Amino acid sequence: MSREQAGLFIRAIAQDNPAPETELLYTDAFSLLVAVVMSAQTTDAMVNKVTPGLFAAAPTPAAMAALGAEGIGQLIRRIGLWQAKAKNVAALSAMLVERHGGEVPRERAALEALPGVGRKTANVVLNVMFGEATMAVDTHIFRLGNRTGLAPGKTTRAVEDGLVKRIPPELLRDAHHWLILHGRYICKARAPECWRCVAAQHCNYKDKVSAPG
Repeated sequence: MSREQAGLFIRAIAQDNPAPETELLYTDAFSLLVAVVMSAQTTDAMVNKVTPGLFAAAPTPAAMAALGAEGIGQLIRRIGLWQAKAKNVAALSAMLVERHGGEVPRERAALEALPGVGRKTANVVLNVMFGEATMAVDTHIFRLGNRTGLAPGKTTRAVEDGLVKRIPPELLRDAHHWLILHGRYICKARAPECWRCVAAQHCNYKDKVSAPG
């Protein structure tokens, strides 16, 4: 897509949701960070089933570190990769206490130095918690970038760079949520529901799907 077309596409999917938000449950930067780490290869809905109990037991980095990987694991066993996630959350909590006074840093390098935190997770925290115009590319956004022609790329970083280049700067921060929600509920992986897509006229997908029946 051209920048003009990308702007039309984003504005179209934004029209019914002017103030989009993450569907993950959180109360502060720490709970958001942990929830995003938990969400890798797991739905937000499933993460939201385990995090309330986890945060009730350990609401701060110090408490989470004290709970330890074993204690965390007992509370998150229902989500995918729970053992690795429990270890990472325990380790990142300890690092937050030791290196950052129990606070979540707002610098990318410091975030990405935390166990279990990659570029996507850092982008989410920077975007949602600290208001930065970052683009976190998850499976939904990666699919949309390629399927629609919005930002084709073989890697998540290539798609991220393409989106940052094409999306109007004033829309970039919220575009992260608009695209995730659009991919989750409309432009689905197996069967995109093109017939009810408000941005279909701006989309370059060649095999647009008609309404069933």
